[in-house]
Amino acid sequence: MAKIKKYKNKKNEDRYEFQIYGGINPKTGRKTTTRRRGFKTRRQAITELDRLEAQVEETGSLPTDQPQKEATYQEVFDLWFEQYKHTVKESTWHTAQLIYNRQILPKFGKYKIKYIDMMQVQKVVNAWFEHGYHEYQMYISYASRIFTYAERLQIIDRNPAKLIIVPKNTIAKPNTENYYTGDELKRFLAVLSADESRRQPYTFFRLAAFSGMRKSEILALTWSDVNFKDCSISVSKTLAVGDKHHLIIQPPKTQHSIRTVFLDHKTVNVLRQWRGYLMRHGFQSVSPDSLIFTGEQGQVLQTMAPNNWLHKIIKQYGFKKVTVHAFRHTYATLAVEAGVTPKALQSQLGHTSIKTTMDIYTATTKNERNKATDLMANYLGF
Repeated sequence: MAKIKKYKNKKNEDRYEFQIYGGINPKTGRKTTTRRRGFKTRRQAITELDRLEAQVEETGSLPTDQPQKEATYQEVFDLWFEQYKHTVKESTWHTAQLIYNRQILPKFGKYKIKYIDMMQVQKVVNAWFEHGYHEYQMYISYASRIFTYAERLQIIDRNPAKLIIVPKNTIAKPNTENYYTGDELKRFLAVLSADESRRQPYTFFRLAAFSGMRKSEILALTWSDVNFKDCSISVSKTLAVGDKHHLIIQPPKTQHSIRTVFLDHKTVNVLRQWRGYLMRHGFQSVSPDSLIFTGEQGQVLQTMAPNNWLHKIIKQYGFKKVTVHAFRHTYATLAVEAGVTPKALQSQLGHTSIKTTMDIYTATTKNERNKATDLMANYLGF
């Protein structure tokens, strides 16, 4: 029989421990031992020792999942994340890692996962909501994945995140139009085209507004992607942020995002002029495999560069505040006004589902609403 020993813990309190032969590990075939400590009385240590010895005698080894039963949320997350990294792109797991580190692990990480109940999760979710985090539902989804993984490991019986009441904002949000009208876009591009120091931002935003491409797609473009003769661009990659914040060029998220985007002649000429400008000023970044948009030394442009351009332009000239993604919205709404069919718009934008195209990008503009009202009044005639 194993010996029970007395020792002093960090608080100089008496505690008891023992080390027991754990039989043969069925996975490795090796002899194992395990230590149990922290018992306040000798009687508690004897009771646990008797129980473990009975298990070894009955099954030949100690249960291998015993450590998992006391696992913390952090420990289960670590197990899950190692598997998750093999199922998604680097940029995807890096983004997820940031969310866990900033929002989820500080709330749950230190707790034994089997003792985290629905009310504890509810309080965290309510705090996210009350703090005004717009992506709180995403946080719930990510947090829930770890509980689901713990279910699969048989550490917990039920996912507490699936039992909560998800808060909803009952106050209607103001209708902030994150796009430019035709007149607004015309003024915006006119200002940039007249500024010699903003040739690259002008080319970027002209391309974004007249193609509907995503920022990440534009920043990954090389000159070989542009077909000047056919007025088209081949979209097959995106720029993303990977682990340790390094930039990576990778395939798009979906197969539908790999597509041919068609351009008008003027936008193609703007691209041609930008390339000519680079050649005249001695840039070596005009070979077929060189990026169209780069830093001063020809390096990959940081993903926040267009955001910084836009912020400065809006502040300097007093334009309506929009995001870089607004130029994709602008393309879509103006294309609808011009009579582009939903199917053609879906193909140009690279949406997997036509529903996405209809739901997100066919919101009517003020001009359309006024036109619809006039048409109805004229039809009724009273």
